[in-house]
Amino acid sequence: MAKKILVIEDNDKNRRLIRDVLRYHCYEIIEAENGEEGLKRAKELLPDLILLDIQMPVMDCLDTIKALKVSPETKHIKVIALTSFAMVGDRERMLKAGFDDYIQKPIDTRQLPKDIVKYIGSGKGQE
Repeated sequence: MAKKILVIEDNDKNRRLIRDVLRYHCYEIIEAENGEEGLKRAKELLPDLILLDIQMPVMDCLDTIKALKVSPETKHIKVIALTSFAMVGDRERMLKAGFDDYIQKPIDTRQLPKDIVKYIGSGKGQE
């Protein structure tokens, strides 16, 4: 069974790029356009990993990560922050907020699958 990744990203082009790269590597991709929708999908579908953009409409990333980490259904899910605003101290701030890692945009399409494997293994469910 393919491992599931929830991509919470408001930019359609970014979602499409991540979806295409990770599907190629045999992951099942679930998509959400904002934090509120992402939180709902996370609780319903229980993905193996969540990629969460830090600039989000409706419910921002800090409210979303907080809700994910206090919910019994989702608190165990690894969550990686995605950002195009890489400033000094951002990584530490995101980790302190509850994220498990931090990936800068633009997405490195060769590195992304390697980063994902570190957290949940290969897309085919084989380590």
